[in-house]
Amino acid sequence: MKWIEAKVIFDFKDKPLAVDLISNLFYDLDLKGVVIETPEIESFQDWGSDPVIPEEDAVIGYLPCDDQLEKKQKFVEQHLSRLEKTKGIKYKIIYSDINEEDWTQTWKTYFQPEKITGNIVVKPTWREYIREHDEIVLEIDPGMAFGTGTHPTTSMCIRMIEKYLKRNSAFLDIGTGSGILMIAAAKLGAIKVWGTDNDPVAVDIACKNLIQNRISESSFNILDADLVDQITERFDLVAANLTTKTILILLENVNRVLVQDGILVCSGILETDKDEVLKKMQDLDFECVDILTKDEWISIACRLS
Repeated sequence: MKWIEAKVIFDFKDKPLAVDLISNLFYDLDLKGVVIETPEIESFQDWGSDPVIPEEDAVIGYLPCDDQLEKKQKFVEQHLSRLEKTKGIKYKIIYSDINEEDWTQTWKTYFQPEKITGNIVVKPTWREYIREHDEIVLEIDPGMAFGTGTHPTTSMCIRMIEKYLKRNSAFLDIGTGSGILMIAAAKLGAIKVWGTDNDPVAVDIACKNLIQNRISESSFNILDADLVDQITERFDLVAANLTTKTILILLENVNRVLVQDGILVCSGILETDKDEVLKKMQDLDFECVDILTKDEWISIACRLS
């Protein structure tokens, strides 16, 4: 498949906020992930003798060349113009043709092993990493699925799972992407890990990543489905790293897949949307038990009261 690379080069004093706001434009178009470039990126020994370091701050999204391309380009351009007027984010956008094979390789240059918690490390499958004593290493190749573990929304989910998951429990990941949260749950002691995703490519990638991490195929199940539409069992801990809009929809019926006193972890929520989500939770008898914040994003853990 042919793709269009939409590279948004920006200038703004609050770089994390600009990245999040621009990234959200692409997520609103149902893109599974973006590439972030910054001149401040740290180089590593295994980058080789001549690493490619970006010259400007940029957010890159990949748009499929289909009959919706022009409409999506117009959407991005209009919302970038709005961000410039309302937030003062200066930008320019550059479009380039790209093949799917190039798409899947472009971002790999910048994906390095990263310690997510005191005991959990996310490692790309193509990088070397020497495991320290008792560390849990999650091996990930996201391919064209969202979820490297390094984005604040994903890293906060992993922290919540580490904190609230009990050994020998059942875990469900809604919108699993690369399967990284399922892998984390399995390695933290869950005996049943399920996931859903409405992208069949992501379902295939997640399955491969679970097998790569030696998670028993008898203990996991990944469904090509929207949210919890096809889930008929109940789980001790449910994670949903989605958008605010999707989480608000999910809250309407997620209670039917939770055991009594089960924990729901919601992430992918901007701080500006926190009150709306908390009110929805309260209206549906969910009790907030924990909130994490990182780079304008929040993650909420709650249970039915």
